[in-house]
Amino acid sequence: MSALELGPQGLASHLDWRAGLPLMVTSRVVLRELRRSDAPALLRIARSPDVARYSWPPPATVDAFERFIKWAWSERAVGKYTCFAAVPRDQNEPGGLFELRPLQPNFFRAELGLFMDPPNWDNGVFHDGARLVCEFAFKVIGVHRIEMRSPVSHTACNAALEKLGVHREGVLRSSFSHNGQFEDQYLWSLVNGLDRLNL
Repeated sequence: MSALELGPQGLASHLDWRAGLPLMVTSRVVLRELRRSDAPALLRIARSPDVARYSWPPPATVDAFERFIKWAWSERAVGKYTCFAAVPRDQNEPGGLFELRPLQPNFFRAELGLFMDPPNWDNGVFHDGARLVCEFAFKVIGVHRIEMRSPVSHTACNAALEKLGVHREGVLRSSFSHNGQFEDQYLWSLVNGLDRLNL
């Protein structure tokens, strides 16, 4: 039972996520609200070469990451942003995070962003976490379309998205920059009511 199953009525579309994000659980991952104590682990992951290679620069220090976490809380409280820590079930610290950003007013269209410690791409943490966040986006927030972007060269991410069943729509030319070099990205999407993720 995932934490989105809030009793006999199932998913609560009326859940007030602005007051606090729900706990969402599978046998492989726990998704929860960010905590200030997550900052050191998230900074370590975000700055590791295998993650930083494919991400925008993260907050530079633990203090800066704590400020980001407080910002995430305040943006969630006004309905503009959500960010979940992804904690592997056999661990206490986050192994990555998932964020949802609105691309149009009222979250009609949203972007799913994330970073993962490399082992979590193929151990079920990414798969279960992404599925839960998309379910939350569609059934609780009311998102119609979710978009994801991944560098064409990020083979682990692209393989995980394909396995999950996300639709690859095309290539965004020179849409990402790393060390002064422009790179292409894939554009992926899910549309509520049209697409189903692989379980």
